[in-house]
Amino acid sequence: MDVRQLVALNLRRLRVARQISQDDLALAAGIERSYAGHLERGTKNPTIVTLEKLALALECEIAELFEKIPEGATAIEPLRSGRRPPADRRSR
Repeated sequence: MDVRQLVALNLRRLRVARQISQDDLALAAGIERSYAGHLERGTKNPTIVTLEKLALALECEIAELFEKIPEGATAIEPLRSGRRPPADRRSR
């Protein structure tokens, strides 16, 4: 697995684990949403500054973006698609 794919898998894994949409991650990191998608697919090379922004937005260490994925790990389930309801309507 090349390093772009490793970062892509970890980026998606961390984002989904924290239940953050690509839109929200991109907004928090100060990057374009489409660029976040490219990074999660491993089709673009992020700079170290972008990786730092993503790590801060995900509240993780930058090294977590380079962790090896254990063999036999299951696929990352996507978040529910569509927009989330506003915070005041989620508990209803």
